[in-house]
Amino acid sequence: MVFVVGLGRSGTTLLRMMLDSHPQIAIPYEQGWMPRAIRAEGRGKPRTAFLRAVTEHQGFADAGLDPDAFRKEIYSLKDFTVADGVRCFYRMYAQLHGKSRYGDKTPPYHRRIPMIANLLPEARFVHIIRDGRDVALSRMNKWFEPETSIEGLASKWVKSVGIARRDGLSVAGRYMEVRYEDLIRAPERELGRICSLIEAPFDNAMLTYHERAASRLEEIKDRPADARLREDLPAERRRAVLWQTTKPPDESNLERWRVELDARQNQDFVQIAGPLLRVLGYPTS
Repeated sequence: MVFVVGLGRSGTTLLRMMLDSHPQIAIPYEQGWMPRAIRAEGRGKPRTAFLRAVTEHQGFADAGLDPDAFRKEIYSLKDFTVADGVRCFYRMYAQLHGKSRYGDKTPPYHRRIPMIANLLPEARFVHIIRDGRDVALSRMNKWFEPETSIEGLASKWVKSVGIARRDGLSVAGRYMEVRYEDLIRAPERELGRICSLIEAPFDNAMLTYHERAASRLEEIKDRPADARLREDLPAERRRAVLWQTTKPPDESNLERWRVELDARQNQDFVQIAGPLLRVLGYPTS
């Protein structure tokens, strides 16, 4: 089971669309309920706690599963475990789309690699990394990003990438890194590497992901206000930030920071993130 992880706006949706275009693999829009669902394991009624964790999460509506059918399937499981419940959700999602395999793309799971790895021995993690300055530009002024300073965005990138890389070491052989820039420039090569990790045959359909991306974005539903957003979030607004996935790989999206960050902003970012940028092979000037 492939888990696409990484700080949001690093190319996670692009990679999801590519892998979801594989004739065997279905990957839903971001879910996010797994940490809460895992905590259901030790409760008095783990089946009930699991179902609440999944079906009451806002991501469940985007998956398009019938809640009653899902509950029925969960209660049909003998000797219920959370791992089996997780597999049941993704199996049903894959079946809904006529696929035999499944995966997940929830960027914040980059902070949950050990937890998920312990739950699911079959989990494989693909950490997509993008130049932090381009990530910062892509996150600026979005509803999901409260941070407004370049220094704060630099710190967030350093922390997020660092956590995933550290935890990836704890699951050696089940974790790999992919650079967003490499995925744009050489998608066939990078997808081939990923297919090797997840033991799936390479399929050229992944290279034409953009032909199906618009229809896949249709699964995103209107989202009611929550404590973080404090306003309704229409589906159109949620889809709008993902529109580039409906286009073929575009190298003009690379190194936007050279044009869109001024010299002071770049200096402030590098002051904080310079060591990690250099370790990852990104230029700092």
